[in-house]
Amino acid sequence: MLRERILVIDDDVSIQKLVSDVLTEEGFSVITASCGEDGIKKVHHSKPNLIILDLRLPDMDGFQICQTLKKDKSVSSIPIIMLTVKSAKSSTVAGLEMGADDYIVKPFNQEEMVARVKTVLRRARGEEKIEEILKYGELSLNLDKHTVFLRNKEIELTPIEFNLLHILINKKGHVLNRNFLLETVWGYEYFGTTRTVDVHIGRLREKIGPLGKKIETVEGVGYRLVDEGKD
Repeated sequence: MLRERILVIDDDVSIQKLVSDVLTEEGFSVITASCGEDGIKKVHHSKPNLIILDLRLPDMDGFQICQTLKKDKSVSSIPIIMLTVKSAKSSTVAGLEMGADDYIVKPFNQEEMVARVKTVLRRARGEEKIEEILKYGELSLNLDKHTVFLRNKEIELTPIEFNLLHILINKKGHVLNRNFLLETVWGYEYFGTTRTVDVHIGRLREKIGPLGKKIETVEGVGYRLVDEGKD
């Protein structure tokens, strides 16, 4: 079975590498381009299943590229996710009006990026939306709605707490060091200290009640969520 191809058009090599590494690990085939002209050529040559497009490129902006591709019937059906910055709300609206399917704000959370990519691809395939539910003991996480239930009662978590819990469950049984959690949950441009992780883990433990004891502290390293059924 052929892997779905994703084209990343961004002139920032560090972002190219980050997105490529994350999506490759998720089973996608990733192609990259560092400018608009090369990106458009690769769209026609490779016919990717999805395009991740930065708004700011050295030769043309993302709006021009999006508009050009959406006017071309041979590639207009390929979904586009735009990369924007927090201060560019008007740019986000403009991009969506030009035909972009979704957007990701930089600096972005890796888990959120993967979720958005999968959602857009699922929509492009015409599949009926199936909510992704992640379970751990009596905890239930709805990855699409970003809601958490403990014994069928909703728990209010902040986005950071939700993402922390998500990655702990995804990698249960594995020790996750604090720097890994900072990079994965807070984003590649976050420059906080590892103490930030400790504070948020403490709050998360309180909110999930008895299950909080399942988040073990590994001294000098980080944290581990024990496998279900283990004490």
